[in-house]
Amino acid sequence: MDMNIETPEDQNEENSRRVQVRFKTKLKPPQKVPSNSIAIPSNLTRFGLSSVVNNLLQAVNPEWKSEPFDFLINGELVRMSLEQFLLAKGISAEKVLEIEYIKAVAPQKEEEPSLHDDWVSAVDGSNPGFILTGCYDNLGRVWKAGGVCTHILEGHCGAVSSVNIIKSDVCFAACAGLKYVTVATASKDQTLRLWKVCSGSWDCTISLWRTNDSDAAGNQVSIKKRKGNNQVEEPQLEGEAISTLVGHTQCVSSVVWPQQETIYSASWDHSVRTWDVEMGKDLSDIFCGKALNCIDIGGEGSALIAAGGSDPILRIWDPRKPGTSAPVFQFSSHNSWISACKWHNKSWFHLISASYDGKVMLWDLRTAWPLSVIDSHKDKVLCADWWRGDSVISGGVDSKLCVSSGVSIQ
Repeated sequence: MDMNIETPEDQNEENSRRVQVRFKTKLKPPQKVPSNSIAIPSNLTRFGLSSVVNNLLQAVNPEWKSEPFDFLINGELVRMSLEQFLLAKGISAEKVLEIEYIKAVAPQKEEEPSLHDDWVSAVDGSNPGFILTGCYDNLGRVWKAGGVCTHILEGHCGAVSSVNIIKSDVCFAACAGLKYVTVATASKDQTLRLWKVCSGSWDCTISLWRTNDSDAAGNQVSIKKRKGNNQVEEPQLEGEAISTLVGHTQCVSSVVWPQQETIYSASWDHSVRTWDVEMGKDLSDIFCGKALNCIDIGGEGSALIAAGGSDPILRIWDPRKPGTSAPVFQFSSHNSWISACKWHNKSWFHLISASYDGKVMLWDLRTAWPLSVIDSHKDKVLCADWWRGDSVISGGVDSKLCVSSGVSIQ
């Protein structure tokens, strides 16, 4: 049975051409509309299409509460009117058009920011139990939900420029499990504290570090747990680098180690390099013509390289396509240098970027426009990450750790 749907946009454009569409979704009931085709105005944008879907859902379930949706045609997100999209893609409007709808990806809530004493330069949200931050006051901090600082990592004599939560088999059944977690901090004092990570350096090299206490010797660093008057010191050891990867000609600004045998690095020498850990050799180089600040690996097959640097463009390469160094995607909605980028660990399509323009942007590879612009900071954003799968965390020059929650990634 065919239906005709009238929308606010339809009332504004009474002479708009109508097209036959059928909505489909992978969402479960009660978010699934009837499968019959309907006639809708061709001038509808995604907001109008969202109204249509919500009207259809309310017709089946009067208690349905409207929510925003996004729309895919032939696997590409619609970011213009339906008519403009069909014209741009050369799609005929004479046949019934299948449109897939998904939940709109955007934060639903801004949490109260967690204040630091100086610039927040590094953040890691890879553990759902807590957030790890690094700051220009030379300290690392551990935060629970609600902006509660539970630990202060004290020992560096320079700004903490990078932090990492060491992956382990420890299960966070409760906050008590927190004391058994090992984290790593790197600083502008030229030390890396707490280990089993790889590190990039301003001397253009990448060093691998051993965590075995029997192989490490040197001074101890204290980690102070903030527990009222009961502060516990946990000694850590400094060690020697066991391997150095040489090849970059300017400072190494970012390193990721996604697989045991492979390391990826970004540098101010304009290159992204892939390293064989066992051999200590440079396997491949990608040059982009800009000094790079950040790198991350993810997307389809966990194989896509995202990087940003000294221009407003977030670039993405697919190293599985040999013989070319051209990016497969370029996103250019920022207005200043890009300081951080991070893939969502359960999505092939979604990643975030942070910039000196004060914004964090949420991207989907299926459209050239950002899904959402998070404008929580009042100055440059220096770092960003995902947390708990549905929150975006970021830190910046305004000394704030900001949490934007309620992001629905399918």
